[in-house]
Amino acid sequence: VHYPCGTLSMWYITHVVHYPCADIISTVEFNPSGELLATGDKGGRVVVFQREQETKSEPQRRGEYNVYSTFQSHDPEFDYLKSLEIEEKINKIRWLPQQNAAYFLLSTNDKTVKLWKISERDRRPEGYNLKDEDGRIRDPSTITSLRVPVLQNTDLMVEATARRVFSNAHTYHINSISVNSDLQTYISTDDLRVNLWNLEITDQSFNIVDIKPCNMEDLTEVITAAEFHPQQCNTLAYSSSRGSVRLCDMRKQALCDTHCKFFEEPEDPSTRSFFSEIISSISDIKFSHSGRFLMTRDYLTVKVWDLNMETRPVQTYQVHDYLRGKLCSLYENDCIFDKFECVWNGSDSVIMTGSYNNFFRMFDRNTKKDVTLEASRENSKPRAILKPRKVCVGGKRRKDEVTVDSLDFSKKILHSAWHPQENIIAVAASNNLYIFQDKVT
Repeated sequence: VHYPCGTLSMWYITHVVHYPCADIISTVEFNPSGELLATGDKGGRVVVFQREQETKSEPQRRGEYNVYSTFQSHDPEFDYLKSLEIEEKINKIRWLPQQNAAYFLLSTNDKTVKLWKISERDRRPEGYNLKDEDGRIRDPSTITSLRVPVLQNTDLMVEATARRVFSNAHTYHINSISVNSDLQTYISTDDLRVNLWNLEITDQSFNIVDIKPCNMEDLTEVITAAEFHPQQCNTLAYSSSRGSVRLCDMRKQALCDTHCKFFEEPEDPSTRSFFSEIISSISDIKFSHSGRFLMTRDYLTVKVWDLNMETRPVQTYQVHDYLRGKLCSLYENDCIFDKFECVWNGSDSVIMTGSYNNFFRMFDRNTKKDVTLEASRENSKPRAILKPRKVCVGGKRRKDEVTVDSLDFSKKILHSAWHPQENIIAVAASNNLYIFQDKVT
C-alpha cells in the first residue's frame, strides 16, 4: 500500500454521523476492504456504513460513508443464578474476511458473542401454492390448480441474520475478541481467561489461558486485551493490568499459561508513585499488519515493541504527558481508568490514539513527527482542513493553544479505526462518529 507524504498535516473532515443521545458509540471497526465501517453502541445496536462510490459529477463523495444496515445485536439480559444484569452494550466488533457476496462479523457484549451475516436481497419468490402472498396458509380444498413459484424483482433489502450464538463460556466480562488468520477459529477474552472457539461450533470452546489463582486473594493482575498474530495462526498475545504482554505459541501446549515471550519495560524507581500501577495498565494491544511489531497503549503512552526484542520497546510516544501532574484529580473522577484504543495505518508507518477534550494524536514512526487534532462539531464544516491543536503546559499561553486546566475530561476519544488501505480514519466521540480523510488522498 502506497501512502502519500504529509500524512500528519493535511486532514479534512468528510462528514459527521450523529447518533441518538442514549446510544454512546462503544466500538468502531473497518472491514478488511475498507468499504464497510461498523459501529457498536451502548444500546446493543450495530450500525454498518457503506462507502459511497465515486461519480464523475460528485468525485468528492468517494470518502463518505452512509448507513447500509442497522440491527439490534444484543438485548439486556438477567443472570438469575448470580442476580446480575447483563448489559446490551457492544464491547467489540471484528469482521471476517469476505468469502462470497455476503459479509460476516462477530459482535460481543459482556457475556455472549454472535456471528452475523449481512446480505443483500433484490428478489423475492411469489406464487406459492400452499400460502397467500401475505404468508397466510391457504385452505387445501380451495386449491384447484398448481402454480410454479417465480422470483420477482423488488427494492434492494439488506438483511442481518444471526448465524451463530456463542454463549455460557465466560464467568467474567468479555473485553476483546480476535479472529484467527486460519479463518476457522477465534478467541474471546475476559479478565482471567482466554477461550478458543471454532466458528462452526457454538456449544464447545477450549480454555487456552487461565490466570485465575486457587485463592482469589492471591490475584495480582487481570487480562486487559488479547489478539491473534495477523499471519501466524498459532501465535497470540495478551496484555495485563500490570503493564506486561505475553506472547503464546499454541503449538507448544494446549494450555498457554506459560508464555514463550514476555514484554515488559522495567519501572524507573525514581518515578514510582501511588498511581504507577494504575497508569501502567495496558488498555489495548495491536499487531502491526506486517506482524513484526506489537503496539501497546497504557494511560499516558503508546509503545511499539519488536517481537524479536523483549527487553524494552523500540519506540515510546507520549500521548498526554501534561496530565502527569493531574493524576490525583483524574483518580478522583475515575478518568484514570479510561481505556483508550490505538490503531496502525495500512503501512504501519503512522499510529493513532485518543486523548481528552476530543483530541486525538498521530505519530509518524519514520519522521518522528506528531500532531494533535480535534474531533469537534464546531469545526465540522464539510471538507474543512483540521488545524493542529496544542496544549499549553506552563508559561504564557499563545493564541490557539489550550491550557491543561481548561481541558474537558468528559469529552474523550476512546474508539477509532483506520482504513486498511487508504488514509481515512473514523473517530468516535460520545454519540458522534467523525470521518476524516487525508487531503492528498
